Amino acid sequence: MVGEAAVYARPVRVNVVRRGSGDPIVFLHGLGTSAASWAAVAEALADRYETLAVDLIGHGESAVPDDAGEYRRDRVLADIDEVCALVDRRPLLVGHSLGGYLALAYAATRPGAVRGLVVVNTGPGYRDDVKREEWNARSRRNAHRFGVPPQVADLNLQDDAVVIERLPDIDAPTLALAGGDDRPEYATSGAYLERKMPDARFRVVDGGGHSMHESSHADEVATLIADFATSLPAR
Repeated sequence: MVGEAAVYARPVRVNVVRRGSGDPIVFLHGLGTSAASWAAVAEALADRYETLAVDLIGHGESAVPDDAGEYRRDRVLADIDEVCALVDRRPLLVGHSLGGYLALAYAATRPGAVRGLVVVNTGPGYRDDVKREEWNARSRRNAHRFGVPPQVADLNLQDDAVVIERLPDIDAPTLALAGGDDRPEYATSGAYLERKMPDARFRVVDGGGHSMHESSHADEVATLIADFATSLPAR
């Protein structure tokens, strides 16, 4: 089944690619990619789930505003609100890298809004102000490496420590995945999420790289997501 950009009765600011039917899963991509990065996983799940893959603002088929304020975290979380409102049940929210951070931020600021979380090769941000500003400076400096305009890289900025500080309060069941061949800090972050969150489990995907869900390990990632979704409490 080939996914197409969905046409919805209520407007949303960002492009959404929908496949399948069943309990909803919303996918968020990393900086510089698009909804297409989740295509293989979404195709593998479309016989059991309704999948909605989002083009974050500034990516894919979504608009690319000039105003940097359109890319700040809270504005983007409002985009996710609009996407989640398109389905009649609480979704499972799945995010990779930046998308994983946004998924955690969404659950941290909207208790009870999602059935569960799957985060892939991501972390909860920084509690230390200096480290957070160093991260922000690197993000701005490296925008060109991700093939995005400078203002789009503001999606990657962290204004505060709300995610890492609220991990103990995020009661949505969570699966954290890290690629065994990705940088070790993602495995460290996954283990940290497992320790700090009330209902989190951590898995290393052997041989997986940073974008393991796109091709080499798409079937394995899809199976892990499906098994996790099956384990969730009734919607």
